[in-house]
Amino acid sequence: MKKKVLATLLVGAMAASLLAGCGTTVETTGSSDTTTAPEKTQTTETAEAGEAGGSDVSADITLWTYPIGEWGNAETVDSLIQDFNKEYPGINVTVEYLDYTNGDDQVNTAIEGGQAPDLIMEGPERLVANWGAKGLMVDLADLWTDEAKEAIYPSVEAACKSNDGIYYEYPLCMTAHTMAINKDVFEAADAMQYIDEETRTWTTEDFKKAVQAVYDSGQENVGAVYCAGQGGDQGTRALVNNLYGGTFTNPEHTEYTANSEENIKALELLSGMDGINFDASLQGADEINLFCNGTLAMAFCWNVAQEKNNLENIAFDVLPMAFPTESGEPQLCGGIWGFGIFDNGDEAKIEASKTFIDFMANDEKQVVESVKASSYWPVKDIGNIYEDDELMTEYSTFVDYMGDYYQVVGGWAEARTAWWNMLQQIGSGTDVKTAVEEFTTTANAAVAQ
Repeated sequence: MKKKVLATLLVGAMAASLLAGCGTTVETTGSSDTTTAPEKTQTTETAEAGEAGGSDVSADITLWTYPIGEWGNAETVDSLIQDFNKEYPGINVTVEYLDYTNGDDQVNTAIEGGQAPDLIMEGPERLVANWGAKGLMVDLADLWTDEAKEAIYPSVEAACKSNDGIYYEYPLCMTAHTMAINKDVFEAADAMQYIDEETRTWTTEDFKKAVQAVYDSGQENVGAVYCAGQGGDQGTRALVNNLYGGTFTNPEHTEYTANSEENIKALELLSGMDGINFDASLQGADEINLFCNGTLAMAFCWNVAQEKNNLENIAFDVLPMAFPTESGEPQLCGGIWGFGIFDNGDEAKIEASKTFIDFMANDEKQVVESVKASSYWPVKDIGNIYEDDELMTEYSTFVDYMGDYYQVVGGWAEARTAWWNMLQQIGSGTDVKTAVEEFTTTANAAVAQ
């Protein structure tokens, strides 16, 4: 693939930019999804593990993981757990792999049946604002030592604990979600003139001109406001919020503010644009597939992991972009991923799960491999782990544009459902202001519960 490579940035510098761009707290991304039951793999019964380890910790635990980079790949995770078992041969880890279409339902069904996993890997919007807020998770305060608090970026730490200060997540990695365009199509339509290729930014006015140019060139489906479900909804939220400077919640993360004049104006713009279609048949993963096969000229559900995962399926030059803004200062949704522990009442399993987290996220050598497996960046400065990686260097640009991590507001699960329902209503002709007010009322009612 053709690539414009930006000047190499140190991971430490990227992290500093993240802190400058975030508020006092720090999506969830959609990924390739299936409708089958989670795949299981037993990864700890190896001779090497039994010979090398010296720990007497012993337990059988389950880890359920969403597809966070290669943490959704059994071969990669098997290798990571083999490293773990060299130190802790008595802890047997069984892994189940979730997707973003059915994963939440599978977890919730397991919870209802008293069969929740011991460990789960995902972000604060699930571990803190959902399952943690419901009292289902273990307090991880003992992992958050003074040393950990000093090492991990403050914005990340804030996102991993509830409003009353309980730590329900221990973080591993982070990223900034972007959008992307098919550069070949944009060049053919003479639409690259509307893009600042060096900073990967564009104004709202130039976005309108670019979409129109691509549409006029014969590309009927320029972009899709996908709304079949919540998968990848960080993309549609960022698109709407950035266009005219709207917000999704208040700064305190206690109230949804999507009914602002700025957001209503953005949704009215999108619903009236040639080439932008509200599509109730698509979720984020579907949009990604259509972008990668050339059906769509842009994707709103994108980040570096999507490009890595789809390199073999893309026959054009991908140009990752920040979302268009009126101000010229994009505020991207961020992602934080780490581990939480369900409180299943078994202290031995809880202790073994904490041991697993500590090894994967804190062991000086192992944390590098754990983060690299995610295809994202570390939540603390451990040096430039992606030196000479051109693709990661290119995407490091977007860490500068990280915005507020608002996904820890109360009623998050209900708000996500109400969001895609709202987009469906707008796509079917409902008055924008009416639909947005209904969303905000529903979401804020969930906060109050």
